[in-house]
Amino acid sequence: MTELFDKIKAVTELDGIAGHEHNVRNYMREHMTPLVDSVETDGLGGIFGIKKHADANAPRIMVAAHMDEVGFMVSSIQADGTFRVVGIGGWNPLVVSSQRFTLYTRTGQAIPVISGSVPPHFLRGKDGGASLPNVSDIIFDGGFRDKAEAEQFGIAPGDIIVPKSEAILTANQKNVISKAWDNRYGVLMVLELLEQLKDTPLDNTLIAGANVQEEVGLRGAHVSTTKFDPELFFAVDCSPAGDVYGDQGHIGDGTLIRFYDPGHILLKDMRDFLLTTAEEAGIKYQYYTGKGGTDAGAAHLQNSGVPSTTIGVCARYIHSHQTLYAMDDFLEAQAFLQALLKKLDRSTVDLLKAY
Repeated sequence: MTELFDKIKAVTELDGIAGHEHNVRNYMREHMTPLVDSVETDGLGGIFGIKKHADANAPRIMVAAHMDEVGFMVSSIQADGTFRVVGIGGWNPLVVSSQRFTLYTRTGQAIPVISGSVPPHFLRGKDGGASLPNVSDIIFDGGFRDKAEAEQFGIAPGDIIVPKSEAILTANQKNVISKAWDNRYGVLMVLELLEQLKDTPLDNTLIAGANVQEEVGLRGAHVSTTKFDPELFFAVDCSPAGDVYGDQGHIGDGTLIRFYDPGHILLKDMRDFLLTTAEEAGIKYQYYTGKGGTDAGAAHLQNSGVPSTTIGVCARYIHSHQTLYAMDDFLEAQAFLQALLKKLDRSTVDLLKAY
């Protein structure tokens, strides 16, 4: 598990929000290039390694993570040197206050900032006490004297702000606490998949990599699915665990069979294929109803329709500085994805697409 944790630490501590995924993309390019026949990018910056089958009629299978994490973007610099922001991806305002972040300027300089909060002293005597702020009203503070000093450090509207957090193991050594497991889980899944299959012949052409801008509307999946024209699409993404709230998604209970979310319904034949493969391979899995979407929701509507699914895990407290998740779930999901890909020959894919 030590080796796995080291890899998790490396990918989760990369910084990259939607439109600024370059750090993650460069990391993926470096690690996937020796493992595939070619590496290609799309027009928005998605990156994919291709293991090409010699038979031109072999099915084209796409496995896609997304590189971006949630963060913020500077919308204005105030006269007092503090910043106002827009959220990039979904944030619960309750988890934003009094946290450390890193602001990146146009030149790439990393500047420490914190999100503001209201001390209880300033709330005394106020009817109703504290209220839930809008993200656009939250103060971000780098300790600058005024707007002019902030600008002297190269800060400008459009600069990005990313959570500052270090990956650590829990006391039982089974779980990890970090930022960005949504969706550096998927990034690591793709890289581990390519590493494990580098010397394994497949009965398909594998297109494995990561999209951009998932957290702001599944944008990259529209582009990459159109470019690479797969016959099947597998998103690899992390979903919110509901175990501590009495809901679906329990960390440590295995990979997720995500049969429904607001943007995607799992097709019957794909559902049967997933369940049969999981049972044959001895994969630990759990059923999951999603309340948000993944790139499968965008991919399945492209071209003439692409049967899609999500190979996922769950994690507690996602879209925050401190997400908690089980390493064993990653291993189950990885074994599941490999088992699926090894079965996807022309006849199997044709059956999955026969209506």
